[in-house]
Amino acid sequence: MELNNTRTKLVRTAMLLFWEKGYHATSIADVLHKAKVNSGSLYHFFPGKTDLLAAVLDLYHEGIRQMLLEPPAASLADPSQKIFALLGRYRRSLVESDCFYASPIGSLALELRDPEEPVRARLAKNFRAWIDVIDDCLQQSKRRFPAEVNRREFAQFVLIVMEGGVMQARTFRDVGYFDAAVRQLRHYLARLGSDRRRRRKPHVPMPARTATRTVKRKIK
Repeated sequence: MELNNTRTKLVRTAMLLFWEKGYHATSIADVLHKAKVNSGSLYHFFPGKTDLLAAVLDLYHEGIRQMLLEPPAASLADPSQKIFALLGRYRRSLVESDCFYASPIGSLALELRDPEEPVRARLAKNFRAWIDVIDDCLQQSKRRFPAEVNRREFAQFVLIVMEGGVMQARTFRDVGYFDAAVRQLRHYLARLGSDRRRRRKPHVPMPARTATRTVKRKIK
């Protein structure tokens, strides 16, 4: 039990430091100091720093669905509104941090330009899990959208809106950039719904005009 607790402490400490300082700026010594664990214990579980990063990414993946759909998103009846509820969580993180917040997986993906394959695969797995949550919401709302909309691609687009909005808000130190991205997504979703309703509206043919005959009176 103690070994498991030590491993968990190391992974959670590394998760925090990688997010706060970045992967390259965080040393093994930083993790050991913050976790108050000796180097022998760390190397017992993780032969190298890359192995520790892989464990951090595994931990992110394990909790991503619960994190995204926790209240208030879980209590919403409209699945499409769950999307905006989870985007709202990112907005709160930006506001509370004065726009210093950065998406953990997105930040690592940008920092690690050529990661080792186990790390790259885990980054992709985390992004897929995020997209899966959005895809599920869209699946439950599929009657709201035109049939030609590729649901999976749209879920990927929502991820792009979130990551891009966070990145711009962080760069400009202005949450308005995130709000603008989400606002345009909301407009687009509304437009898709209205287009579908227009297409489903039954066509009512106009009544045919009846020809009127002019009867000329005979002049006596």
